[in-house]
Amino acid sequence: MKLLILGLGYTGRVVATHMRGLGWDVRGTSRKAESGLIQWPGSDISATLDWATHILVSAAPDKNGDPFLARLEAEILAVKPAWLGYLSTTGVYGDHGGAWVDETTPLTPATTRGHHRVAAEDQWMNLHKAHGLPVHIFRLAGIYGPERGPFAKVRNGTARRIIKESQVFSRIHVEDIAQTVAASIAQPNPGQIYNVCDNDPAPPQDVIGHAAELLGLPMPPTLDFETADLTPMARSFYAESKQVSNARIKEELGVQLRYPDYKAGLKTLLAQERADR
Repeated sequence: MKLLILGLGYTGRVVATHMRGLGWDVRGTSRKAESGLIQWPGSDISATLDWATHILVSAAPDKNGDPFLARLEAEILAVKPAWLGYLSTTGVYGDHGGAWVDETTPLTPATTRGHHRVAAEDQWMNLHKAHGLPVHIFRLAGIYGPERGPFAKVRNGTARRIIKESQVFSRIHVEDIAQTVAASIAQPNPGQIYNVCDNDPAPPQDVIGHAAELLGLPMPPTLDFETADLTPMARSFYAESKQVSNARIKEELGVQLRYPDYKAGLKTLLAQERADR
């Protein structure tokens, strides 16, 4: 019951908290020197890999694929973890014009980030097939949670409802990612892929509008996507429209989402914000 999280970022920290609550010993790495974390690159983590019984990989890939795998493949294979998870993205599916996708849908990424994720997934799956590494892939939808909600922009007046016809996104509360990872660890199925998203894909303007309603503030103005002044990064998020099925995590892992839709998630986030003041 020793989990090593390679790349302890926003999602990894929530997973770590969740697993510690289940009695696990958890360690994590960071690119920066931080108290309580292992800096990598920049240090030898061989002993930590030997210590771990389970490994979760949560780091963005680059053009060469997963950065941990590129430098630690032999060591990871040598330690023979009981379970290994890789956090990917539903961006690997690309654009489907608002249609439904599931884990069997062909991968046609529309962005450079999506192509990098496909390459990283392939690298990990090749190790599963060639060496029996117990790889599990989690394709995460748009992540939100504490400190990652729409309320700040609505409050300060910078929120906009960008309208693009037939545009829908799937989302997932970070705490539901954590419980899905835990469910997989409890019942491993090496080589399996899971979409991690809620039950209610929705247009982004609906989420912003609901946040304003919860705050009791005026509805943010609408902007047409075609003429909106957006950064290239912001515009790229609208290159894909799809509804992602989460049937597998519910049917195979028995996951019962704490936040089955964005309305439940935002309501709880706002209550938590107000309680913390």
